[in-house]
Amino acid sequence: MSSRNAPRDCPVCGTTLALTRLTCPSCRTELSGDFAACEFCGLSADDRQTLRVFLASRGNMKELERHLGVSYPTARARFDALLARLGIETAAPPPSPAKVELLQKLAAGEVDVDEALKQV
Repeated sequence: MSSRNAPRDCPVCGTTLALTRLTCPSCRTELSGDFAACEFCGLSADDRQTLRVFLASRGNMKELERHLGVSYPTARARFDALLARLGIETAAPPPSPAKVELLQKLAAGEVDVDEALKQV
């Protein structure tokens, strides 16, 4: 029996789905009721792996950066987006991908500060 991620939202109206039935894979016993859903189960496999690495490194963003193979601003933006998908607000909204790219170009010396400020 293969494991798949259950959808979080109704494909018809978008409302969050309710967890109402559990089945034992061994004896096929079924329980019906109104159960609390796992807030992490609706995340993609990539998001769960990112969260796992972040937790295993005790919140070290540099370790997350190395694992993802991206720059620090990109790792930070991805983590902030993950937090947003979990409904966890951050102190500041995550930068847009265009701003992250601009910061990377600035850090690499591909644009100067004046040019970067014009693009903001």
